[in-house]
Amino acid sequence: MRLNNIIDRIRLPFRKEKELFSSLYEILGFYPRHIEYYRQALVHKSIGKRNDKGKPLNNERLEFLGDAILDAAVGDIVYRHYEGKREGFLTNTRSKLVSRETLGKLANEMGLSQLILSSGHSNSHNSYVGGNAFEALVGAIYLDRGYDACMWFWENRVLGKYINLDKVAFKEVNFKSKLLEWSQKNKVRMEYRLMKQKKDDNGNPVFSFLVLLEGVEGEKGSGYSKKEAQQLASKETLQKLKREPQFIDAIFTAKSERTKMEEEPTMSVPDPEKEQQDFIIVNDNVECRTDSVELAAAIPTESGEGAEANPPFSTLNSQLDNEFDLSHITHKEKSREDIIAEAEAAAFAEA
Repeated sequence: MRLNNIIDRIRLPFRKEKELFSSLYEILGFYPRHIEYYRQALVHKSIGKRNDKGKPLNNERLEFLGDAILDAAVGDIVYRHYEGKREGFLTNTRSKLVSRETLGKLANEMGLSQLILSSGHSNSHNSYVGGNAFEALVGAIYLDRGYDACMWFWENRVLGKYINLDKVAFKEVNFKSKLLEWSQKNKVRMEYRLMKQKKDDNGNPVFSFLVLLEGVEGEKGSGYSKKEAQQLASKETLQKLKREPQFIDAIFTAKSERTKMEEEPTMSVPDPEKEQQDFIIVNDNVECRTDSVELAAAIPTESGEGAEANPPFSTLNSQLDNEFDLSHITHKEKSREDIIAEAEAAAFAEA
């Protein structure tokens, strides 16, 4: 009985190794030559595993390598597939293909996520675990079989089976709308500032925009149209919001300062009569002076005197509209008879 237990413990590592080889074959389409690369690609840093020298053993270094290889491989594929397309289109397509969101979905669909060794807390709160492991897997393929194997893996195991290249390339994601939605939800002021406008070597206009959130600088974007430039600036700013908590802190600090200033009481309304006396000579017999004094008296002072007799704000607006109503003024010149008639009418009215 004891001998059987020993044999089972010996067989267990071999069984696990065989299962890992089999699972990787289903994902890669070939068997690994150096399994240690792939084993390390599946270890998340949350495990805290270290080697004999105390150095951490996780997939971060392989993730860095795989990220660079993916950019090159996918860039190569996109360049050859879309002949004659501009740089902006090619860059945008590659970005969508190698984004953390896309790679995370690939990891789930291919069964890679089930092989990752990580703490449950990290896996449930970090949506990038799968995408990072996918990049680390590509780094392992490169070290194990070289660049051509990475290209083969992407073209034969990913494209067509999990990703429709044309569908991804021509899918328009409205990053500007997404950023605007976030800003409105959080009551954050957003604006696009035109930083530069020039022409390229072929005479085509090129625009460069900067995103400002509560006056805090986000990211810039350049394109052959204002829409394209603002879309790119919005996309990069959204990425910055995701990866830089200090950027969000700066935005909400600026928002807090702005709302604090807006909530402070404004100074009392100045007395129009006193303001005019400094630089305007007023004839006491002019009727409009009496109207100005009466209107000024109707406005509440800082101490609140006369508040009860004060008309509502809508009434004040009506009085102001009447005072500055210029509809009676016309460019038509009055005849001598009209002037005499108006004078006589005014005299009879006063009597």
